[in-house]
Amino acid sequence: MRIAIFGVGAMGCLFGARLAPHADVMLIGHWQQQIDHLNRQPLQIKYPRRAEMDEVQLKATTDPASIAPVDIALILTKSNRTQRVAAEAAGILTGDGIAITLQNGLENYTLLRQYVGDRRASLGVTAQGAAVEAVGVIRYGGTGDTYLATRPDIHDRVQALAELFNNADIRTHLTEDIEGILWGKLAVNAAINPLTALLRMTNGELVISDWARDLLHEAAVEVQRVAQAQNIDLPYRDAAQQVEQVARLTGQNRSSMLQDVLRGAETEIENINGAIMRRGEIVGVPTPVNAMLYRLVKAIDEMRGA
Repeated sequence: MRIAIFGVGAMGCLFGARLAPHADVMLIGHWQQQIDHLNRQPLQIKYPRRAEMDEVQLKATTDPASIAPVDIALILTKSNRTQRVAAEAAGILTGDGIAITLQNGLENYTLLRQYVGDRRASLGVTAQGAAVEAVGVIRYGGTGDTYLATRPDIHDRVQALAELFNNADIRTHLTEDIEGILWGKLAVNAAINPLTALLRMTNGELVISDWARDLLHEAAVEVQRVAQAQNIDLPYRDAAQQVEQVARLTGQNRSSMLQDVLRGAETEIENINGAIMRRGEIVGVPTPVNAMLYRLVKAIDEMRGA
């Protein structure tokens, strides 16, 4: 199986490292320093509470056309690059290939379908986590499950990918009902990510402050209400309880949005809290906390480099 992974950041490298021993894998991105490093030296993976590092040799390129055709395109870039990489994926997929977004947020799948077509598009949700520590170095952050959406016309191809993921120690399940899982992760991301970015806190520090914890709960509950208005059931009953539990379990983690803000990169706020605001307006559910978080992070994005 020939796989293109779009994204050379933490998640792209993590999935690349897991899959490379089992398939023909190429990472595609535009971070030239990272790409040059990966082509010269193995990726280093650090683990919490473990002194030893893993080292995995990867292949990376800036030119998608150089590796065409591919059977699978995994989209693991930030959501603000989805349109660009979806167009690139469309150009290198085989006729019966599959492009799968494993990104944060709501609107990536819609864009992907527009470029690769309905019969070559799918989506997934992963609780795997990682952070870039330096060029060529990532720190592993989580071992949660991965879910891939399937349907009759693509089932055999997605099942083969799920088997590959499981062989690569990425615990994976197939589902025909991904919406609840997607919104369940969205509720957690919409609360933790912007708050950590705004307050410059780790996930666990959010539950130490009563003020931050209240906002954490309120943001997640708003997402649950928007989901319920669309008859989407989250994979848990209480969004406030769930987001606090996740924050505690991932206490030392720096969220991806905090990492973006600290390095002066554009955040994914548009496709997380912004998408929740827009969906809430459509279904008539107020989202004032998500709107506040959205506006504050947008102000940070606007001032980058000012």
